Amino acid sequence: MADATTSSISIAANPERVMSVIADFRAYPEWADQVKTVEVLVTGPDARAERVRFTMDAGPIKDSYTLDYEWAPDGLSVSWNLVKGQIQKAQNGSYRLVAEGDSTMVTYSLAVDLNIPMIGMLRRKAEKVIIDTALKGLKRRVERG
Repeated sequence: MADATTSSISIAANPERVMSVIADFRAYPEWADQVKTVEVLVTGPDARAERVRFTMDAGPIKDSYTLDYEWAPDGLSVSWNLVKGQIQKAQNGSYRLVAEGDSTMVTYSLAVDLNIPMIGMLRRKAEKVIIDTALKGLKRRVERG
């Protein structure tokens, strides 16, 4: 698996509010620009999604894929791994939240391997675009309420 690309953003809300938006997969097409459709396939005993299918269009990366999610018991992080994808052969990612007074620092890490050859520099640039777009969309969604 390739090295992860990571970026952070400060969001004016508590970690619980931020995580509630992250966990609301059905609303992703409303704020995550690359995500076109979402279907929660499996929910856990805590009612959080454990397996989710996405269709996304992120410029050079277009795919339908399924991810498995693992939620930290403290509610401050979530990580995921690719189960199945059309052009992706691997995806590992995470959101990590740290309370900072009245705000939350959100760090998003993402590593993607594709079935098609892609120069590492281009792959990292695509990951960076995906991460930055997602973080900005998450900030807008959380801060608008």
